[in-house]
Amino acid sequence: MDDVAGQRFVPIADARSAGGTGTLLDRIAEPADLKSLSTPELTALCAEIREYIVDVVSQKGGHLGASLGVVELTVALARVLDLPNDRIVWDTGHQAYVHKVLTGRKDALWGIRQFGGISGFLKREESPYDSFGAGHASTAISAALGLAAARDLDGVRRRIVAIMGDGAMTGGLAYEALNNAGHSGRDLLVILNDNGMSISPNVGALAHYLTNLQTNPHLRKLRKESLNVMGRLPRVGGTAKSLATRLESAIKTALVPGGLFEALGFNYIGPVDGHDLPMLLDLLPKVLDRPGPVLLHVMTRKGKGLPVAESDHEGFHGVTPFDKVTGKAIPAPSSGRPGYTAVFGKAMVEAAAVFPKLVAITAAMPSGTGLVEFRDAFPGRFHDVGIAEAHGVCFAAGMACDGARPVATIYSTFLQRAFDQIVHDVALQHVPVIFAIDRAGVVGADGPTHHGVLDLSYMRCVPGMVVSAPRDGNELRDLLWTALMQDESPFAIRYPRDTVPEGFDPTRPPKVLPVGSWEVLNEGSDVMLLAVGAMVDTAVTVRGELAALGYAAGVVNCRFVKPLDRATLRRVRAAARVLVTIEENNLPGGFGEGVLEALAEDGSSRDDVVRLGLGDQFVPHGSRAELLAQVGLDAAGILASVRAAIPR
Repeated sequence: MDDVAGQRFVPIADARSAGGTGTLLDRIAEPADLKSLSTPELTALCAEIREYIVDVVSQKGGHLGASLGVVELTVALARVLDLPNDRIVWDTGHQAYVHKVLTGRKDALWGIRQFGGISGFLKREESPYDSFGAGHASTAISAALGLAAARDLDGVRRRIVAIMGDGAMTGGLAYEALNNAGHSGRDLLVILNDNGMSISPNVGALAHYLTNLQTNPHLRKLRKESLNVMGRLPRVGGTAKSLATRLESAIKTALVPGGLFEALGFNYIGPVDGHDLPMLLDLLPKVLDRPGPVLLHVMTRKGKGLPVAESDHEGFHGVTPFDKVTGKAIPAPSSGRPGYTAVFGKAMVEAAAVFPKLVAITAAMPSGTGLVEFRDAFPGRFHDVGIAEAHGVCFAAGMACDGARPVATIYSTFLQRAFDQIVHDVALQHVPVIFAIDRAGVVGADGPTHHGVLDLSYMRCVPGMVVSAPRDGNELRDLLWTALMQDESPFAIRYPRDTVPEGFDPTRPPKVLPVGSWEVLNEGSDVMLLAVGAMVDTAVTVRGELAALGYAAGVVNCRFVKPLDRATLRRVRAAARVLVTIEENNLPGGFGEGVLEALAEDGSSRDDVVRLGLGDQFVPHGSRAELLAQVGLDAAGILASVRAAIPR
């Protein structure tokens, strides 16, 4: 595709060349194609888009509910705006599948979130219509305001729309941006896609009536002229105008659910029915022509058009392949072993019965972090703070200051948002918050915005932080108990989105491990594999293959990344010709660097130390197995690297 504003785009298939069945959707290769369709045709197109997205996602998996909820809104915006000259900024990509379909990626949708296919989120290098990449929530207003400032700097005419939704308004960044945007006075439209997961419910006929009052150009003109007349009245004109303005403000604040937005400097409009396409087509041009910052509150139904998705918002937010009629997931091949997340969830329930001060904190992910059973069993000890990770960590620090034992259970990639609180509110105060870091390492189809490949680096650099990674389900339970049995330090436990290895025994009593201890599984004189977390099981496999080739190889389970087991490190450094560190983390600042630092401090040789991990790069999306192979962290890749490192 063309280079737009210095940005190179990946070529994507043109929907016109794909043939098709003669449907309206087959005629849409870009948003401009919508402008020739009548309103009834656009309504029919919305039905086709819903059916198409359900067909794709039911077979391929992906984020479904939020996209089904914004079909009419997306079609209306694509029809009214001049894309890509105008800009749409989506908050996360959960809502953006319709946008992808309408912007030349209809056929490419069949490869969404798959290795080599298009991203499940917005990605600037994928399309000129993706004006801002997003995977984390609550960023759209900040980004859109930045685009508006750049527009004004260039002196060009361009309409900019930010679309918030799917709980993004629970994130503090959104309110920081609203405050700044309202103060700026810049022309900007923020659409609050309220799908029942955030903000307020529909207030019925009164809301529609007030919306009509605010958007009707004749009434706006009458209001303006009335105020001008009142302002020209002798003696009392200024007072009368001030009173009228204050009265209008008071009525809005009392009756309109957008009083907060008005106070922040936005012209609030809504709520309106986000599934009423004719109304949206009539309303949007009027709203877009209003000067200054405007917030349009749109009510939608998550999962709209698919009954099973409408009745189960959480279950159909992100799905694996499923039967369109029953909504039941199509079973994937199973190892019969539980995932780390499930093991952790059971362990939390088990621990809560023993530790009465134990509390669980999550950031809008009770099911994703395995805490539903804990929430149901101990509702008074469960806290979902919404999409507000920074607040959640500071909240945990406050609880820990007065004797509670909070476990902040947050995906690795989302915990990055709370780094300041980890440092200042937890570590600096030496409070024993436990961080259960789910989705550590490569996570698969969600791609680079969701890979948890930085946590070893950003946690390891925090003074006083204990950083650990279990090799299996048994050790995950052990580390949770170990963390709870000490109260001197904050304690991080990171684990992958994967099933646990063979040998998990949920009936085995948890053990308390010496903090900073490693476990030598095998000795080796040619090479010692120092593996972290999920890489231990792979290292054991590689050791067997090395042994078959005649190498004396050993494996160390380096379950503590900080503090390191320096005594064991010295011993294996002296015994083996080569040390190989293996971590599912970016190499800069990671476990391997920690080993090199320790060897240097001890005066030991750092020669023949090989670090394996992810390079200074962002890893694309794909299955976990595909990505580990791509970065050389599967058994074959590790074996090749080790053989190349052993002196002949």
